Amino acid sequence: MLPASSAGDRDRAGGGVVKTGSRIALITTGGTIEKTYDELGGVLTNRVSNLDVMLAQLELGGIELSRVGLMNKDSLDLTEADLELIIATVAHYVRDHDGVVVVHGTDRLAETGRLLDQRLSGLRVPVVMTGAMRPYELRHTDATQNLTEAMLAVQVLEAGVWCVMHNRALRFPEVVKDRSRMTFVTEAELTESR
Repeated sequence: MLPASSAGDRDRAGGGVVKTGSRIALITTGGTIEKTYDELGGVLTNRVSNLDVMLAQLELGGIELSRVGLMNKDSLDLTEADLELIIATVAHYVRDHDGVVVVHGTDRLAETGRLLDQRLSGLRVPVVMTGAMRPYELRHTDATQNLTEAMLAVQVLEAGVWCVMHNRALRFPEVVKDRSRMTFVTEAELTESR
């Protein structure tokens, strides 16, 4: 356990406890985490956001949350204009928030994270990318766990761009999707596993 400061908070640079009243922007772009079952088509689609249902299940006391529903797309369908919009939106919210969480499809999460890391140099707050390998509506989803972890991590990680999922916080640009294990790892870990 890290030592507490005199104010009862821990220093973000070293990782630690959240200060009360954290202003967090939650930017949603879609992805598997937000897929819902379309009974007419018999498929999972990104038509209706279910993130508010997930958020209602979480205890978020002490957080001032700015919910930004930017888009609701499968990340494989993101255009260059969409990526630019995500970058511009994150750049806007890092100015006056203590952290930013971006909910994103996992197929291109690493690509977007690397772009954010390259384009938003000198960040003063953490930007956390998260998503899910299995939709929220499925019984064995990882959506709630990943969202919960991201909401905590964004308050304690040092400034930079991060991927937070499956009980891990990985810093960009060294993040890649391991499709065989259905999780995110560092480039070195992926190389070692081959």
